[in-house]
Formats: sequence, C-alpha cells, structure tokens
Amino acid sequence: MSTITHTSPLHITPTAITEIRKLREQNNLGPDAVLRIGVKGGGCSGMSYLLAFDQQTDSDNIYEIEDVKVVMNKAHEMYVIGMQVNWEDGLNSRGFTFTNPNAKDTCGCGTSFSV
Repeated sequence: MSTITHTSPLHITPTAITEIRKLREQNNLGPDAVLRIGVKGGGCSGMSYLLAFDQQTDSDNIYEIEDVKVVMNKAHEMYVIGMQVNWEDGLNSRGFTFTNPNAKDTCGCGTSFSV
C-alpha cells in the first residue's frame, strides 16, 4: 500500500474536522480506520458523495488534513478537486455539506450531483 501523502485536492473546514474527530472517538475506531472521501453512482442527480470511515486500499491516495488521515480512490479525485466539506449544526440543516465547484447540477439535499 502507498504511504505517500499528497497535497489534498479538497478542503475540510475546522467544524467538519471537529465533527470527524468526535465520530472517530464515539465509534472507538482503531488506528487503521481512515476517513474515505469519494463519489459513487446514484442519487437523484447521478452521483453521490461518499464520506465514511474505512480501510486503506492499494488504489487510494493518502492525505493528512489537520491530524485526520484521509484516503481517496485515485479515480474519484477529478470529481472533488476544489471541493469543500463542511459540518452544519443548525435548526434547518444538520450534517456534512459538500460545496463542489465541479458540479453542474446538485439536488435539493446537497448530497447528489452531476458533472
């Protein structure tokens, strides 16, 4: 497996980093669990964002954002270059949000997009 850390193609806000750390602690995840960010087919606009703790694979690039180890499938990077991942904790919206400059269309819930 690759151990090279590349410059991250996306930005995770401080509030999102804080929430990711909380989730890691609450779920008692071991040191091998990394944060996976990517995309998958589906959703009302064609593609959905993927944000979950997972294991590193050979097809991943590795990043360290703050002290969070992030992996991303090399094929997904072109879809998330310049994207911002944020955490909102308001009355009308609670959860991770994705602001993606590569998205041509997004759905109302903000978790699905097309390119």
